[in-house]
Amino acid sequence: MADRTSSRSTPAASVTGPDRIRNVVLVGCSGVGKTTLAESLALAAGAIGRAGRVADGTTVSDHEDIEHQQQRSVQLSVLPLDWAGVRINLLDPPGHPDFDAELRAGLRAADGAVFVVSATDPVTAPTRALWREASDAGVPRAIAVSKLDLAREGFAEILAACHDAFGLGPDTLRAMFVPVLDDGGAPRGSIDLLTGRGYGDTEGAPDISAARDSLVEAISGLDDTLMERYLGGEELDTDALFAGLRHEIVDCTLHPALAVTDSGFGAAELLDLIAGAFPDPTHRVGPGPAADPAAPLTAQVIRIVGDAYVGRINLVRVYAGTLRPDTHLWVLGEQTTEERVTTLAGPFGKTTHPVPEAVAGDLVCVPKVAATHIGDTLTDDPATTPMPAWPLPAALLPIGVEAHGKADEDKLSQALTRLTVEDPALRLEQDPQTHQLVLWCTGEAHAEVTLDRLRSRHGVHVDTVPYRVALRETFGARSSGHGRLVKQSGGHGQYAICDLEVEPLPAGGGFEFAVQVVGGSVPKNFIPSVEKGVRTQLLSGVGTGHPLVDVRVTLVDGKAHSVDSSDAAFQTAAALALKDAASRTEIRLLEPVAAVRVVLPDDYLGAVLGDLSARRGHVLGTETTEPGTTLLRAEVPEIELARYPVDLRSLTHGTADFARAHLRYEVMPTAVASRYAGGGDAG
Repeated sequence: MADRTSSRSTPAASVTGPDRIRNVVLVGCSGVGKTTLAESLALAAGAIGRAGRVADGTTVSDHEDIEHQQQRSVQLSVLPLDWAGVRINLLDPPGHPDFDAELRAGLRAADGAVFVVSATDPVTAPTRALWREASDAGVPRAIAVSKLDLAREGFAEILAACHDAFGLGPDTLRAMFVPVLDDGGAPRGSIDLLTGRGYGDTEGAPDISAARDSLVEAISGLDDTLMERYLGGEELDTDALFAGLRHEIVDCTLHPALAVTDSGFGAAELLDLIAGAFPDPTHRVGPGPAADPAAPLTAQVIRIVGDAYVGRINLVRVYAGTLRPDTHLWVLGEQTTEERVTTLAGPFGKTTHPVPEAVAGDLVCVPKVAATHIGDTLTDDPATTPMPAWPLPAALLPIGVEAHGKADEDKLSQALTRLTVEDPALRLEQDPQTHQLVLWCTGEAHAEVTLDRLRSRHGVHVDTVPYRVALRETFGARSSGHGRLVKQSGGHGQYAICDLEVEPLPAGGGFEFAVQVVGGSVPKNFIPSVEKGVRTQLLSGVGTGHPLVDVRVTLVDGKAHSVDSSDAAFQTAAALALKDAASRTEIRLLEPVAAVRVVLPDDYLGAVLGDLSARRGHVLGTETTEPGTTLLRAEVPEIELARYPVDLRSLTHGTADFARAHLRYEVMPTAVASRYAGGGDAG
């Protein structure tokens, strides 16, 4: 690894090969200082000035006005840094759980991760949940302990707490740098345990020989060759140690750790660690072909951004081959299309700059390729096997929206289509029964950002309205009804009489139509008209305005006129008879019930059970999935779940996973039905 001063450089235009690339994602909860760390790294690498600004005057984290309004990142940022002859593509996704889709995109694009933990509160439940997600993605991780200057505990104690909280094995979490503290406990320098190099003020530093021997032994332990050399008393050279360290980082058998502060302490140390020991694209353990620049092109769309001037900009990870401007390629996704790449640009925060090519392992922006979706594969061979998609968070919070005015209504559909392409976590639904336009979001912050993008980016103003659940109704008991339509207004009149019997069917029974007419009182040619009239009325309901289901309707009698009877007349009479039967018995309101699955820490089980009970939920059972974690299964009326994602996050501090699936319709209790007789507004 190079020393601190010689490593500074300005961003290069291109890289020569995959071995000179490090794709690293910063992972951490909101408030731990991820974006501050990204700016410290950019400052240390000479990519930005002291004011934290790049050439266009924006900060590294600048993206949208909503980020400043909410004081949080809302989308994935990419910042390329050059350090010690290595290109470090630093990916900074949002830390808020509503934007987990951005994190998962970053995890897919990266070959390694820096997991940022706040020294002031290192083992919160959201931090543990985030560690599990990064672990499930299989991305090699180092740990950066931020805000060490504000901590009440020492660096070693914080690492011990992380070790226990993350359930790591023996010797899995190892400090790579020993911080040197001033009299007030704030770090003023550090020492690299492998090289002995000092950073900052290291005067009076403690003896590191024992700690270094322990680290060298841990690195050598999983490499037979290194272990043989170490046990033979050979002094292992730095290159061999870093090769062994990289091997263990790739295998996730060792997570190196160091301390950083908001003032920039630890930035050079972290850059040295990334450049010297982090995996490059040739060490990738995830999906994708080998990172060979000479191979056929295989790339994947990681995220899509809409630009008012350029149009659609695709952030692409190149896995194999070399992507160059002015080439034709195939987009493999929902459909296979052929597109032409005109230009390429390197991402730098909000800005981009032209690049001549992107080799295997690199990240690049591809503008003006319109037929793409996030997760699509770009290739020069249409027979290429598409890259697998990564799992996306479920959008479970419904937001009903209506255009504010006529001008907004004209632009709403196109704007929403663009937003759903750019944000795969956003789901758009037009309910055929309630006719309501619903945005399904991952949480309130996600909803706020979506609505803000509609206003600021597309000039569309919408009003949010209560989400309406699609209810149904059925007969509570057998009933009969009489429908009579007799009108004479000159010329052909209207004449039709129907007598119907209606009886409820079991739940899920649907609709049955039967005929028991005697003596031809209703001519055979009008019997289909009666059924059609009944079916039409079923859609509108007979009591509460919701569709009528689970009934058997029997035509038992009626009358016709040789001249004035018609198809339309018998349809109307049948509908009148059905409504008359409904007026003679109880009409029951039916509500959809969902199968609910919640995975949560045991600490919050009691609170979640109590909350589900208050929502009229029926708990089917619980089971232990792993130590300290419970899987809870329940059946809950969907009308009670409108805000459940928000409330569950509050109850469990963002640590629970929630899934729902429609199960069936059930009779709504009378006390509850009285509140929803005129509609199905939830929440």
